[in-house]
Amino acid sequence: MILFELACANEHHFEAWFRDGATYDSQAAAGEIACPLCGNARVAKAPMAPRLAKHHGAAAELRHALGDLRRRVEESCAYVGKRFPEEARRIHYGEAEARPIYGEASPEDARELAEEGVDVRRIPWAPEEN
Repeated sequence: MILFELACANEHHFEAWFRDGATYDSQAAAGEIACPLCGNARVAKAPMAPRLAKHHGAAAELRHALGDLRRRVEESCAYVGKRFPEEARRIHYGEAEARPIYGEASPEDARELAEEGVDVRRIPWAPEEN
């Protein structure tokens, strides 16, 4: 696993984990990486200092933390699936009961929601078996 500091075309900086540099390159070329703040899929590596692992269990700790995050989201939020952009808008505009939700949204949907002022976050969602 490798951690890159990334920046979108709107100059938002964020970090993302990848299996290796080639995985980042292929995902970036396919437009599969989006800014978690604005949804912009035009991202590039930002300059960063090398980070040395403090111990060999860093990858296992990251997997564990992502698993804990997933469990907390699943326990405390309503799953709305592919209806996420629509339901997030309904909540934002007061057309539906305010409640925590999660589901799927394309990078374009996430960008549009952010532009509308809808408070959403993208979470790295590791498969349960990993």
